[in-house]
Amino acid sequence: MKRVVVGLSGGVDSSVAAYLLQQQGYEVIGLFMKNWHDDSVTISNECPWLEDSNDALLVAEKLGIPFQTVDLSEQYQEKIVDYMFSEYEKGRTPNPDVLCNREIKFEVFMKIAMSLGADYVATGHYCKKSEIEVDGKPVYQLLAGADNNKDQSYFLCQLSQEQLAKSLFPIGELTKPEVREIAAQMDLVTAEKKDSQGLCFIGKVRLPEFLQQKLQPKEGLIIQIDKNSPVYNLDIAQGLSIEDELVLEAKKIDYIPEMGKVVGKHQGAHYFTTGQRKGLNVGGTTDPLFIISTNVATNTIYTGLSNQHPGLFKKALFVEKSEVHWIRKDLALANGETMDVMARIRYRQPLQKATLHPFENGMYVSFEEPQSAITEGQFVAWYLGDELVGSGVIS
Repeated sequence: MKRVVVGLSGGVDSSVAAYLLQQQGYEVIGLFMKNWHDDSVTISNECPWLEDSNDALLVAEKLGIPFQTVDLSEQYQEKIVDYMFSEYEKGRTPNPDVLCNREIKFEVFMKIAMSLGADYVATGHYCKKSEIEVDGKPVYQLLAGADNNKDQSYFLCQLSQEQLAKSLFPIGELTKPEVREIAAQMDLVTAEKKDSQGLCFIGKVRLPEFLQQKLQPKEGLIIQIDKNSPVYNLDIAQGLSIEDELVLEAKKIDYIPEMGKVVGKHQGAHYFTTGQRKGLNVGGTTDPLFIISTNVATNTIYTGLSNQHPGLFKKALFVEKSEVHWIRKDLALANGETMDVMARIRYRQPLQKATLHPFENGMYVSFEEPQSAITEGQFVAWYLGDELVGSGVIS
């Protein structure tokens, strides 16, 4: 009998995952990961970890499976929280959920599970795994979940073959309503529970307050750039190499205050991110202002009117060589090769037609349509059909 450790988060998805595994004849153990206990920055009463661990315990009791809590807050602090602070400080916007899966759930947590004699770790992610043979060896595929609305393959875009080999995703074939239906039939306490939002396992964190613990507020200017500014007349000269063209298309515009007009003040460029609309508190504009660029060195925020502002759009992005990650190592490209893929630059973004262009120093992803708010520090993930084959950090 194969033993599976399920990461019970206290939500409906992992509860049903545990139940389904039990039905499939696995020996199931429930483990709740406690990753955070600084209540000073969570919004009170919003999914505190105590309530979640309680719900996880009730589900385990209902299913009659062993249950325990593991405290991973030290590792979480070091691998996720400290990393987030250092990224924000550099003016980048990290994705804690992708990292939490790579560093905590499928790494630290997986090691604990294996030490309990588990054959697999299972989670309540909406994605699927399948196995094929390449050159006589098993190769694991990470596939989009059956529920188009809830597909969470993106969050697992940094997993490795070794991690996938030991992972199970029991609800990947189901839609969210079907999962809730099963939970209701089984009378699980989590059946009606709202989906958790916000950072994985931290509960709802007020991001600016969270960041203010480490990053001091400092006043700076908000500059508005006109959509007809000459800075957007990007002329790509004839006869450039493909690489030079991509460099230009992916290049970040270096704004300076003289290019626009001062429309307000802010409390720290490192609290803001490209594409953001809320929290600027600048009134009296005809259209909403969107952040088109932040500069943490000069502590300046550059904005533009409306979500169609040219400063928001780019046709290509770059991933440094060390940050290119192939789940399907057997499909990895050699320099100068290209691959047509479907890609997304954030969770829930509809897949976009794109081409991968690897070079000596890293890989360019060029899109058929210009993309809005390509954000440094976030992940781009690329797919062939419904298989997620690789990803990388946008640089």
